Amino acid sequence: MDNITHTLIGATLARTPIGRAGRGATIALILASNAPDIDIVTSAGGALRYLEWHRGPTHGPLGLVGLGLATAGLVLAGRAAIDRWRGSPAAGSSSRNASYAAITMVSMVGVLLHILMDLPTSYGSRLLSPIDWHWYAFDWMPILDIYLLGTLTAGLLIGQRWPAARRRNAAIVLTLLTVDYGVRATAHERALSLAPRVFGPALPAPCDGAPPRRLVDRWPRSAAATKTGPAGRCLLETAALPGFGSPFRWRLIASLSNAYLVRDIDLWDDIWQPAPTEAEAPWRLTRSYPNEWTAPVFQASTTHAARVFLDFSRFPAVNASVNRDGITTVTWVDMRFSTPLSRPRRGFEPDRERPTPNLFGATVRIDADGRVIDSNLGIGN
Repeated sequence: MDNITHTLIGATLARTPIGRAGRGATIALILASNAPDIDIVTSAGGALRYLEWHRGPTHGPLGLVGLGLATAGLVLAGRAAIDRWRGSPAAGSSSRNASYAAITMVSMVGVLLHILMDLPTSYGSRLLSPIDWHWYAFDWMPILDIYLLGTLTAGLLIGQRWPAARRRNAAIVLTLLTVDYGVRATAHERALSLAPRVFGPALPAPCDGAPPRRLVDRWPRSAAATKTGPAGRCLLETAALPGFGSPFRWRLIASLSNAYLVRDIDLWDDIWQPAPTEAEAPWRLTRSYPNEWTAPVFQASTTHAARVFLDFSRFPAVNASVNRDGITTVTWVDMRFSTPLSRPRRGFEPDRERPTPNLFGATVRIDADGRVIDSNLGIGN
């Protein structure tokens, strides 16, 4: 989730019984609700270093305890400094001071909620790092939910206008947030259930050894599944990713052994309401993107930049091209962040479309003698 939403969640929780811990509880909740994103400091070492540590230990068990303790210490030190400056606690506030134990518990609640709110997003989080560096996600929420943001903002503004109703408003807001999550979770399951109908005959049989669908998605995969079926194509995974606007708009991605199938759908579209008929063929609007690993691709994947990106990327699609000088350029993009064309063009040929360039990618260049020239994050046009 974005930091504005995390901040608003902390401020909303401060109006519940959690905020009654005493003086310092509110600021502790707000700071702790943003604390896991302290990993931004690693960007001082460059984008590669940041991506390597992004949503890592600060979003895991060590972050929960360490950041909770650090936030509590910071709040208590700040409160003591303010009291010394004002002369006495009573001069600044009539509220009783929260104890160190109370501030610590409140801070850990704030950190925990940050971690849990990142988990339902399609972006994911390395929930168990540094013990386990895999990413986990539910795929229910976009990274920025306008309904969540609007509800939290409205609740705080109303509470500011009518202080006596703050706790009741906070309860209403938290109930509405629960409804929002419930609607998106239900819509997510509906979108996934439509995948066989959307992709139709373009969807191959599952790969041998492909893991069964889990409640919580996990990546990167530990090993490639065995290729089966015509031309070695088989299905590894199907995912439904939320849109930023309507909770009923989803992007379906079918990860195959050598390609990706992509289709944006609206669950309110009339085509999905009745039972399927023999005449319908929605799969004709599906986009197919190649993902074929050749010898240069495998070599490029051993570079540090490629390894960091592939550890981050859930659906990495690769493309390799050779120029007249014999230099091979290998690029990866994450299909989660690549925008397919909204309408199919005439003369569409499967596996000939390319993902649009975006910052979530990696580029490696290899010369004619097989030496790596350079490697970095991002791809150009």
